[in-house]
Parts: sequence; C-alpha cells; structure tokens
Amino acid sequence: MKRKFLFSWYETPRGKLLQQLEADYLRRSITVSCQQTVLQIGGLGWENEFIDCTLYQSYTILDAKKLGTESARKIQAKSHHLPLQNDSVDMVIIPHLLEFDAQRFQTMREVERVLKPEGLLVLLNFNPWSLWVRYQYLWDKKMADSWSGHFISRSRTLDWLKLLNFEVTTCSEFHLDTVHTMNYKALTTNKHAFFATAYAIKAIKRRYQLIPLSPVKNELPSLVLTNTVTPSARSEKHD
Repeated sequence: MKRKFLFSWYETPRGKLLQQLEADYLRRSITVSCQQTVLQIGGLGWENEFIDCTLYQSYTILDAKKLGTESARKIQAKSHHLPLQNDSVDMVIIPHLLEFDAQRFQTMREVERVLKPEGLLVLLNFNPWSLWVRYQYLWDKKMADSWSGHFISRSRTLDWLKLLNFEVTTCSEFHLDTVHTMNYKALTTNKHAFFATAYAIKAIKRRYQLIPLSPVKNELPSLVLTNTVTPSARSEKHD
C-alpha cells in the first residue's frame, strides 16, 4: 500500500484546496459525542485541522506506518486485519485509503465487523473521472512513479456498501472551490461527477434480523351449538 501519490497531491495548489475542503467536511461530519469511539483508518498528518484530540480522547488513528497527528492515539496495524473487537466502534473514517489498498474489500468487511449497529461510516476517495487527477497522474512523473493504487468509482463503492448492509445517506463531491452534497435518491440524476476532484460517502451500518415464523396449523374449527335442548326435555315440554 503506497500513499505517496496522495501526499504529493496535497502539495500541489489544487491539492491544498482539496485538503481544506476535506478538512471542513470532516469537521462537520464528526457528530458523535466526545465519549464515543472514532476510528480513522489511514493517517494523514493534518488531523488537527478537523478534530480536537484533547476533546475526543477516544479518537484513534490506525495506520501501518503509524502516520497521523501526534496528539491522537495510534494503532500500528493493517487495515484488512483490524485488531479490534466486534461492534466496538461508533464511527469509522477512511480518508483516501481504499484506492491504495490491495485488499480493499477485505478492509470493508473488517470495517463492517468492528462498527457498531447504527454506527457511522465516512469514505473519501478520488474521483476516477476527474480531469485534474488524471492530468496530475499522467504528467507529474514524481506522482506517477509513486502511484500504486486503483481508482474506485462511486458506483462501485455504493455497490460494496449495499452488499455489506450499509445504508447510504448522503454523497458529496469536492470541486475546486466548493462541496456539492446530495442525498442517495439524487445520485442517479447527478451530472457534476465528471468535474469533481474527489467524493465522500456517508453511510450507516444496518443490522437486519430475521424473525422466525412458526408454522400455522390447519385445524378445522369446532362448532359449538348454543341453547340446545335434549329430545327428552323437548318431549316433556310438549306434554
């Protein structure tokens, strides 16, 4: 997993704009309480721009190379094998890691495992159709040589989330000067994805339980006659 392309991109003028937009977006997205556990998979180094780790003491950054801001708690581990218990995290943030993860779908399975039911997931990915990202990748030799990843389209990410029983709530697109947010129903009619540099997806982990149905017995209803009179009683009445 190599993320040198990401860090080199953040050094460019457009990358700095993207970094600022993503920092503002993540700051607004962290809506859980300070006592809840937040896990960020993949360190960035500028987490202090969108999170106050002195306030969120349960904010943890998991990275194979222990990247991330010094004020945060860190775990050095692989993303596709999280050393965490099942249903133990309230919110998971994955900033530009899946594109560089050779076992990205296994990482998504691990995220689903450790996230609590009704827990929040925030994903940040590059837009594979972005002309700016493609141009930087093709013409900047320093970035191209350090690239070892795979662009992931938004539709494929949505398919993965649906397969893992996540409910997508909103999807946002990062342009050079603004962030465009839409709900899940508006994704099919969106025409701005071609010009977005990156995109973000918010989803909620749903856990559906099957309710067993007991078999219905086909029994004939019993007939009960009311006000019945015995033949002997009827004959005595006539007498």
